[in-house]
Amino acid sequence: MSCGEPHETDCSEVLDHLYEFLDREMPEGDCTKFEVHFEECSPCLEKYGLEQAVKKLVKRCCGQDDVPTDLRSKVMGRIDLIRAGEAVPEQDLTVQDTGRSASAAE
Repeated sequence: MSCGEPHETDCSEVLDHLYEFLDREMPEGDCTKFEVHFEECSPCLEKYGLEQAVKKLVKRCCGQDDVPTDLRSKVMGRIDLIRAGEAVPEQDLTVQDTGRSASAAE
């Protein structure tokens, strides 16, 4: 996605690292670049606002639940694949102790 306007920090760079910005997992200088970009680019600001709202909703609904380490690793691996533009495997992320996927257990 791009607004079509030239920016010091490209829209694709901002969107590729949006979650790092949301999670405050990037250097302060990069955060400042992103904040400047959001002031200039309404499509990226809109995407940021949407992702921020989703993150707050997930935290409110699931914030008290402990996430198994292996599930977190699988989810982060898929996010990395998506960011890299690679194909994502179709198998379920959650597997119960019985070895069946959560969808098969329902």
